[in-house]
This record gives sequence, C-alpha cells and structure tokens, in this order.
Amino acid sequence: MPFRILADLVVGLHFVFVVFVVVGGLLALRWRRVMWLHIPAAIWGALIEFGGWICPLTPLEKWLRARAGGAGYEGGFIEHYVIPVLYPGALTRGMQFALGAVVVAINLSVYAYVLRRPPIRSLGRDS
Repeated sequence: MPFRILADLVVGLHFVFVVFVVVGGLLALRWRRVMWLHIPAAIWGALIEFGGWICPLTPLEKWLRARAGGAGYEGGFIEHYVIPVLYPGALTRGMQFALGAVVVAINLSVYAYVLRRPPIRSLGRDS
C-alpha cells in the first residue's frame, strides 16, 4: 500500500511539474524570481519532448507501481496520462515536437512580456 501511495504522489508531482513547465512563466508576471526556477524547468520539459526522452519521474513511478504489485505501462508520463486526455491516438514524434514547440512558444511570449515591463513592487518587498 505505501508503494501505491508513493506512486500516486509521484504522478501528482509529475503533473504539477508539467503544468509549471507549460504555464509557470505566468508566475513571473508577479514574482520575477520565479524565473530562476521556471526557465530551467521549461528548458528541461522542452528537451524531454524534443529529444523523445523519458522523464526520470516516469521510471520512478513505474518502479513504485511494480513494488506495489501493480502493472506498469509502456511509454512516458505524457503519453500515458496526458495524451489520452488531449488526443485520441498514440503519441508520435511529431506530436512530441509540437508539444515542445508549444512549451517554448508560450514561455517565450510570457518572458518577452515580463522582461519588457517594469517589475511590480508591493509594500516595499522585491518582486
């Protein structure tokens, strides 16, 4: 049972990380320091997609599921959890490139805006 719970926690963490990679740059609209966390995360996310690699969290989840007596699955996190929700077919290399391009385009747009405007200051704290 603890391995299943840990596997579910890894899935949750993985999902939050993917959301952060895609739209985390929006947090920089308010807190510019988030850029120091988000830019490396976004680069990692895009590289995973462009390279056709598997994120290390995926094998960890699969290992935990196997230790819990559950069945593993083929492919990566995006292919197993996200793509079936967004697309009816299986993940292809073309789709991976498109996903990577979407991540890059969203974040380049957000950061172009963030870096062109002055930082927001509130109550004397650095944003």
